[in-house]
Amino acid sequence: MLCGTHISMNLPQLLAQYDYALPEARIAQKPASPRDSSKLLTYDRTLGTISETTFAHIGDHLPKNAVLVFNQTKVIPARLRVVKPTGGAARILYVQAITGLIKVMSDRKLTVGTDVSIASGLFLTVVRQEEKYYFLRPSFPLNKLDAVLHKHGITPIPPYIKESPLKEKELRKKYQTVFAKHAGSVAAPTASLHFTNRLLTKLQKQGIDIRFITLHVNIGTFAPLTQEHIDTGALHTESYEIEKATAAFLNKAKKQGRPIIGVGTTVVRTLESATQQGELKKLSGETNIFIQEGYHFKFIDGMVTNFHVPQSSLLMLVAALIGKEKLFELYRLAIKKRYRFFSFGDGMLIL
Repeated sequence: MLCGTHISMNLPQLLAQYDYALPEARIAQKPASPRDSSKLLTYDRTLGTISETTFAHIGDHLPKNAVLVFNQTKVIPARLRVVKPTGGAARILYVQAITGLIKVMSDRKLTVGTDVSIASGLFLTVVRQEEKYYFLRPSFPLNKLDAVLHKHGITPIPPYIKESPLKEKELRKKYQTVFAKHAGSVAAPTASLHFTNRLLTKLQKQGIDIRFITLHVNIGTFAPLTQEHIDTGALHTESYEIEKATAAFLNKAKKQGRPIIGVGTTVVRTLESATQQGELKKLSGETNIFIQEGYHFKFIDGMVTNFHVPQSSLLMLVAALIGKEKLFELYRLAIKKRYRFFSFGDGMLIL
């Protein structure tokens, strides 16, 4: 596991530095349609310039020989409504499978030793509880879990999307990238939601290379920062994988001086975690890297990113690239210009 450079500080001090006021009306409840009509705020660090456009025109702002790297993880419908023996309902969120059991979080207390029902003939036995997690034994083979989630599960949209007009069928499509391939995330790599197949084709035609890595986003992405995160300089653990051919291509592009643009914080965390001596070498494993101010970026030259929640590690990662002052200058501008924030919102290109 890899950690980023960290600054020793107490939690309230750090969070206060990354707080900002956001009008609730600026929190996007549904994505732009079409996807690439989302607004794009571009900041060029070398020139110090700020410009505004839409994602459909991102190619006009990218260096001609840039490489865009995307996360092709696929969001699973990881939330299940279950019925307890009392008849009361609970909503559980699948986190991971561990030796025949599934690890979940629940919005209601579950009693160890009882069964909770998913549907007729489908139930989960509560085996044990460890802090905020429950460990459940399914009444069906674990290799059928994917099918059960797809039939009975609900897309786990973030807690700040409270009034989305989208029904489950629409959410499964909209809260998913157009190139999603490897199932395993409980949250979408949201910077990639702005890209359409048409836009990707257009970018390739103008000489932009596109490559994919996989990092499965887990529930830790929504968890508040703790003092332990600050003290250890490490975040929650997520698994990633980079194919050998992809790594070879990216390493060659890096040596050629081509700008490597990570689309989303998940891609940035993956590439930075995999880099040793300036090259992608650790191509699979787990990362808990905590990137914040003071971190020296080893592989990426820029990023595409959404507007993030106050006091979050995602906000800190972007600040590590451009500095807190510039970050909040851009955020103030975005609020003034009525940009849409968070998962279904607009985005930034930082070069």
